[in-house]
Amino acid sequence: MQDRRNFLKAAALGAAAFSLDGIKPAQAAGRVTKGKPIVISTWDFGLPSNKAAWEVLRRGGRALDAVEAGVRIPEGDPDIQTVGLGGLPDRDGHVTLDACIMDELGNCGAVTALEHIVHAISVARAVMEKTPHVMLTGEGALQFALANGFKKENLLTPASEKAWKEWLKKSEYKPIMNIENKTYNGNGATAFNPLQLPGNVYNHDTIGMVAMDAQGNLSGACTTSGMAYKLRGRVGDSPIIGAGLYVDNEVGAATSTGVGEEVIRIVGSHLVVELMRQGYTPEAACKEAVARIVKKSPQKAKEIQVGFLALNKKGEYGAYCLQEGFSYAVCDSDTHNELIAGKHYF
Repeated sequence: MQDRRNFLKAAALGAAAFSLDGIKPAQAAGRVTKGKPIVISTWDFGLPSNKAAWEVLRRGGRALDAVEAGVRIPEGDPDIQTVGLGGLPDRDGHVTLDACIMDELGNCGAVTALEHIVHAISVARAVMEKTPHVMLTGEGALQFALANGFKKENLLTPASEKAWKEWLKKSEYKPIMNIENKTYNGNGATAFNPLQLPGNVYNHDTIGMVAMDAQGNLSGACTTSGMAYKLRGRVGDSPIIGAGLYVDNEVGAATSTGVGEEVIRIVGSHLVVELMRQGYTPEAACKEAVARIVKKSPQKAKEIQVGFLALNKKGEYGAYCLQEGFSYAVCDSDTHNELIAGKHYF
């Protein structure tokens, strides 16, 4: 493809120097980039993910290539137990991945319950570009991936297998909010060991990323290993266009993280984009989506975490979540890649 040839040709321009700053207060959110390229993503591991995405954007690359490159970073890191390789398994010990991707033209692709393939996001892109479909699932998704040259691998690392066997002793579902934000310190090292927790813990994190390129076009990507110790076959919001991710190049893009069932119920990311169409700022749109979740399930909302992240066509960004503890990363230059604390409802 022409875009990929341009990407390879531009690679000779070299790498950027980055400043991976510490987390910033919530009031720092909402800065305007005035039309410059920008990438934003969920959680602390958004920092290294943004760095990879920015390498594409700084050379004038397409936002679609940027978001794919960005989310592949946590997918391939075995120390991140909520995405890709090393993801915590379902209750039967199977690591299953969900992912979706969407470009500025409204093209989209997704995979659900995909096993044995590290980079689910790249399989989702192949579904978008090589099939007439939007989503492939389970065995069919794996068959498609293998037919298109993806390598079959064991995704269950020794650490995740040990954690799963510890969980099996009680097999209880009692979530600890923001556990995903304690699994990675943003500097390439694990800051939290799930084996140190009781065997009744599960988590529900995602790397969601949206970007705008130098041409002003938007794209997004979302990928996860889903809720740990879930029922086999469970699929959350992450691979569902309109729930975990939505892009409208005339308006903006949004992604979500947290307990996917609640995001699906309000078609959350699509809701955020449509609110921006009506004139809401990205942060205000995310806040309204969170309020919808609270209105539908007020008691449950106090016990879970859900966060939304959005970017509009002007380059304005914002986020909002249910509980304190959600963070997101913003990068819009060679020297600016910062972590921001999301404002919260409770």
